[in-house]
Amino acid sequence: MKLMTKLFIAAGAAVLASNVALAQTKLKWAHVYETAEPYHKWSVWAADEIKKRTAGRYDIAVFPASSLGKESDINQGMTLGTVDMIISGLSFAARSYPRIGVGYYPFIFRDADHLLKYAQSDVFKELTEGYRKQTGIQVTAVTYYGARHTSSNRPFTDCAGMKGLKIRVPDVPAYMATPKSCGANPTPIAFAEVYLALQNGTVEAQENPLTTIEAKKFYEVQKNIMLTGHIVDALATQIAPHVWNKLTDADKKIFTDVTQEAAANATNDIKKREAELVDEFKKKGINIVAINRQSFVDAVVKNFAPESQGYTKADYDRIVAIK
Repeated sequence: MKLMTKLFIAAGAAVLASNVALAQTKLKWAHVYETAEPYHKWSVWAADEIKKRTAGRYDIAVFPASSLGKESDINQGMTLGTVDMIISGLSFAARSYPRIGVGYYPFIFRDADHLLKYAQSDVFKELTEGYRKQTGIQVTAVTYYGARHTSSNRPFTDCAGMKGLKIRVPDVPAYMATPKSCGANPTPIAFAEVYLALQNGTVEAQENPLTTIEAKKFYEVQKNIMLTGHIVDALATQIAPHVWNKLTDADKKIFTDVTQEAAANATNDIKKREAELVDEFKKKGINIVAINRQSFVDAVVKNFAPESQGYTKADYDRIVAIK
């Protein structure tokens, strides 16, 4: 009798375990950043936290450093169903919904705080809602990525000094606007291949925030950093439609709350590190160069009006007016 009872309990436990296993949804969260960067650290935290808050119903594996493909690949994977979540710049989203790319128009933001206020604004809500209606992809959080500066083996102090410079940029029109306006030669290269391209001279310059220049060790193969600050950049946490549409309202709130907490923590890490790096790069022997910002602004406005990039002047004006 005792043996039968034990067998019954064991069988019941096995069925329960099986039901739990069946109830668990495994998700893939992809990005192109290194494991040492805050974007990865806080994505892993968010994945664990979502698992805790949903009582293990969602088991999220984070794939860093382009392990599931370059940035354009993982963005495409959201609509193909091969990737479930990403943290990526919305400049890639502009390929399917051009209006949302206005946040990458050079010099539109004064600083990090301006960008973060934009992420809480009505215009941002309108743009992300338009993106969701177009693609089904839900944006849940925004992380400050940093002000993008230019590193090069050839120093320059103004827009004219960039003429002829072969510079790596992401394969997105907004990133090409500044170098093209200044007569440089922007060359799209996958993020994972930039260090080697700089090292072997395929390109002679690149542009990224100071924190990325540090994480990717670009300073090892570049002599100068020009503080162009041409784009104040952000990353968006995004959830694919095949996942978001199946979530209950309660789970949608958990995913949103957790990813926003992670974004806030990563933002704080980035802002702190960004403030420290100019002096640290100087100590490494890197030449830090101040630039004539207005020469760049004038060239961009002249050569790449917001409307010519698929943005609306109304969106641009609303964003600039945010205080």
